[in-house]
Amino acid sequence: MSSTWSAYKEKLANCLCPPGDGVFTVNTAKERKSQLREKLFGQADDVEPLWLASLDTLPNDPRKAVILGISSDCGGGILRGANWGPLFLRTTLVEQHPSSFSYDLGDVRVIPHLLHDKYLNSETISRCQNALYKRNDSEYHVSPLSITEDVCDGFYAHFPQKGIFGIGGDHSISYPLTKSYLKAKRNQGKRTAIIHFDAHTDLLVERLGIDLCFGSWCTHILEFLPSPRHLIQFGIRSSGKDKSHWESTFGIKQHWAHEIRSKGAAVIADEVIAQLKADKVDELYVSFDIDALDAQFASATGTPEAGGMTPEEAMTILQKLHMHFPITGADMMEIAPFTDSSLEGRSSSETTLREGAKLSAFLLDAMNKA
Repeated sequence: MSSTWSAYKEKLANCLCPPGDGVFTVNTAKERKSQLREKLFGQADDVEPLWLASLDTLPNDPRKAVILGISSDCGGGILRGANWGPLFLRTTLVEQHPSSFSYDLGDVRVIPHLLHDKYLNSETISRCQNALYKRNDSEYHVSPLSITEDVCDGFYAHFPQKGIFGIGGDHSISYPLTKSYLKAKRNQGKRTAIIHFDAHTDLLVERLGIDLCFGSWCTHILEFLPSPRHLIQFGIRSSGKDKSHWESTFGIKQHWAHEIRSKGAAVIADEVIAQLKADKVDELYVSFDIDALDAQFASATGTPEAGGMTPEEAMTILQKLHMHFPITGADMMEIAPFTDSSLEGRSSSETTLREGAKLSAFLLDAMNKA
């Protein structure tokens, strides 16, 4: 980890790229990229010098929420396309919620075939270092999960009062985001909880031999929580096992979608607030998989599921939690704008982006007020 600001800024300049540029492509969504660049930098071309100059303003920027895009869907495995989430969600945020848009650190530089450095041999790492950094003996990581954790570790070391708002990408990305957050908060003496919205538990130990992926990331961050029951899940409804299995096996807490529907979101939120206060939790991290929402509201995602939460239910829970606890980290995952799997034309990628942007704007505002 970089010990000085200048060394850390150099790492950011090497490991990141301008906002929206994280997808390695030539012409796809070129108009969308130009649109975002115009909004953020006032010009569509030659934005890298402007982005690099913006890094100098980070230490004195008063906003607490810092946006980081991770355009990777290599940790997914159903319908791909969440790598476009950071570009499209940013554009929607700037257009529909301009007052909520916060400091933007940029995108992790993603080689789209890679997931984590631990899965690579030394020869592959060397070749990828040469591709990313023009040298085959670089100190920097090459895979999106590894780069994200390294960048976030340095971020919390230099800016302990700020927080990362991560935009994905598939849900494996929440592993490095939450791991860095939890380590930093533990070092600060803070008791934290992860508030996880999802249709799926993401509590596999591995999937097809891979231990870090969209279906297993929650399992591997439990050790960094003060207690497993500080992982609280909302909206679960697609699972091969029932609620009692997951809670008894892992010690976590779940509130399935049908429970939220029958009891009411406000009642469920009050139950969670009581639990968090009894456990003396100080701060919250919210990880939001857009498929927590019913497929009629969020069809542009890799695994849309019927019978889910409404946006109003999700917002009610978030608003009530925020009244009692500071939200100091968050992410929005699994928006796949080119993958609209809606049934009978009931939804669209625009609907998914609109609802994702509303929730993201709330989380950004909450982080900036923490």
